[in-house]
Amino acid sequence: MIDYQPLLQDLLTADADTWVASLQSQLAKAFDPNNHGDLVKWQAAIDAIPDFPHSHTCINADVIEIGCAEDLTAAQRLSLKQNLQALHPWRKGPYQLFDIFIDTEWRSDWKWQRLQDHISPLTYRRVLDVGCGNGYHCWRMLGAGAKTVVGIDPMLLNVMQFQVIKKLHGTAPVYVLPLGMEDLPANLQLFDSVFSMGVLYHRRSPIDHLLELKGCLRPGGELILETLVIDGGLGEALLPPSRYAKMRNVWFLPSCATLVSWLQRCGFVDVRVVDITVTSVAEQRSTAWMRFNSLQDYLDPENPQLTAEGLPAPKRAIVIAKNP
Repeated sequence: MIDYQPLLQDLLTADADTWVASLQSQLAKAFDPNNHGDLVKWQAAIDAIPDFPHSHTCINADVIEIGCAEDLTAAQRLSLKQNLQALHPWRKGPYQLFDIFIDTEWRSDWKWQRLQDHISPLTYRRVLDVGCGNGYHCWRMLGAGAKTVVGIDPMLLNVMQFQVIKKLHGTAPVYVLPLGMEDLPANLQLFDSVFSMGVLYHRRSPIDHLLELKGCLRPGGELILETLVIDGGLGEALLPPSRYAKMRNVWFLPSCATLVSWLQRCGFVDVRVVDITVTSVAEQRSTAWMRFNSLQDYLDPENPQLTAEGLPAPKRAIVIAKNP
């Protein structure tokens, strides 16, 4: 189990007493085996992995590396791979754990490459990553110099995958909490940088989400927002009539001009779009570590510029804004 005590102490030091008071009970509830049928199985797979000594770690490169082939025996490698595969599907990465390459569904390193030169330096910053998945980008943020990184994701499997990576890596000021945005106290004003990547279009009220993100930032803090967008002018947004790329929980896809206006209306300043990229089947795809359907299966087979429902295929924008 992840040791959250250093995080709790850090939050107390930052005068986030209100969050600490609720967080301990939230964690106890999330990790209660009675509340999730697969938790015992996942925890057993993690507990079966020893604390392997490793020759090196690297968290500031595209592939997060822990150890090398010579650090494990053949039997240890086989056992580790089996326990890692017990946590299938792996969606965010990639990771190189000793000589085991976890080729995740998403090439999350590509997204980091698109944003890293546009954000304020993370050195000594306290950072929040909303909807962080298994924490790949949290490690990249730590590798970029962040003082403390907190990721939140309500999917417990993602938190368990992070637990494996942290167990193999060793002590580090990076944490993933099994929480959603709604579980954080309002108006924390705690973080220097807040990332929300791949979340906004899953929210039924995008304006509320932007205001929640703003409330997490200290004055002068920076928001890094990545979301699905459409081509179009000010005021244009797509509300799928049912599914989008076979996903049920997709709500608003704004144009970039509309997204900028939403951020400005919420009180953000210095709003700028720094990247617009069409999501390719090379960036999101099925692999041996994510064996379910992926983007290729969600597009129109006759016209990949459209989703299976005939809507514009996924295009993502990165927007950076300041909390005044």
